[in-house]
Amino acid sequence: MGYFVCSLFVMFFIHAGKKQRQAVESGVTRKINPKLGCLGVLGFLGFAGFWTYPVDGTVFPFAFFLFFGFFGFYYEGKMSQTFMDERFRENIARAKLKAYRITFGVMLAALIILCQGKLFGNLEYTLIAAIIILSLALGLGIFLSEYLLFRYDRDD
Repeated sequence: MGYFVCSLFVMFFIHAGKKQRQAVESGVTRKINPKLGCLGVLGFLGFAGFWTYPVDGTVFPFAFFLFFGFFGFYYEGKMSQTFMDERFRENIARAKLKAYRITFGVMLAALIILCQGKLFGNLEYTLIAAIIILSLALGLGIFLSEYLLFRYDRDD
C-alpha cells in the first residue's frame, strides 16, 4: 500500500513538472478546472489533530492545514489558457514576491513569539502551535500567490 501511494505521488509530480514545462514553452498558462479549488476543504483535516493528539499523541494531522492553500487552484483555473506576455510574467513575479514576504513575516513573527518559552507551560503545546502556524502560513503563501496574480492581471 505504501509503495503504491509513493509511486502515485512521484507520478503526479512528474506529470505536473511536464505540464509546467509545456506551459513555459507554449507561452500559455496550464489548463486547470477551477473546481479543483474545492480541494482546499482538505485543510479541515487539520482539525483531526485535536482528536488524535489526546488519544495517542499524534501531531501529524495538524500539518493538513497546509491544504488550505489548494483554494488557490480556483484562481489558477480562472487564469487557465492565459497568454503569458511580458506584463503577465511581471505580475507573476510581483504576486509571488508579495506572497513570500507575507508568508515569511507570519512565520518569523510566530517563531519569535513561540520561541519565548513554553506555551501554557507545556513544550508539546508549543510544538503543536508551531506546526499549526507554519502549515497555515505555507498554505496562505500558496493561496495568496495565485490570488494576487489573479487580482493583478484583472486590475491592469
